[in-house]
Amino acid sequence: MGIATILFSGVALIVVAILLNANAYCNLPRENKNVSAKGLVLSVISGCLMGLFYKYIADSMFHDFQVPEAGKLSPYTAVVVFAAVVFLSNFLFNTLLMKWPFVGAPVTYGDYFRGTFRSHQTDIFGGVIWCLGMLFNIIAADQDGPAISYGLGQGATYIADIWGIYIWQEFKQALKGTYKLLNLMLLYYSAGLFLLIVAR
Repeated sequence: MGIATILFSGVALIVVAILLNANAYCNLPRENKNVSAKGLVLSVISGCLMGLFYKYIADSMFHDFQVPEAGKLSPYTAVVVFAAVVFLSNFLFNTLLMKWPFVGAPVTYGDYFRGTFRSHQTDIFGGVIWCLGMLFNIIAADQDGPAISYGLGQGATYIADIWGIYIWQEFKQALKGTYKLLNLMLLYYSAGLFLLIVAR
């Protein structure tokens, strides 16, 4: 019971951090905000899909979502299969989204190949980073269990926050006191991630 209390306390702190982040966003000038109903709906759907996929990877590696079992995939095999499925499915989903984009005019594969080498290099590098992070995450799941590992994997959002706040200065035009909110958000986020680790 104690471990469950620590785990849920960590999740609660992360939820508070999310709410603080949302509050800080409200402090931005109106012209800096670009929120639409379509964007919110897409964010919710994407979040649900992101939350669902990990279960199937865990099922391919563990018995009852917990214990490694002979005949199941190893972390290395699982990430190769996952990457292959993502690559192949992109031919379908990218084609549909290029023809019927959520925003902007339709594009063709010819437009893709007219892109610069640097822009493609950045995309590929981003994919490599994501795939390596996924690999390390499921290797950790082999040791700590998929629930804890997935929760810690969401620390990627923490890194994105740091970049957005301090490197890209996304809140430099926000109301006075916003940086205090953001620093408090990072503190709660750090504490939440720490409790997820302790819950192990």
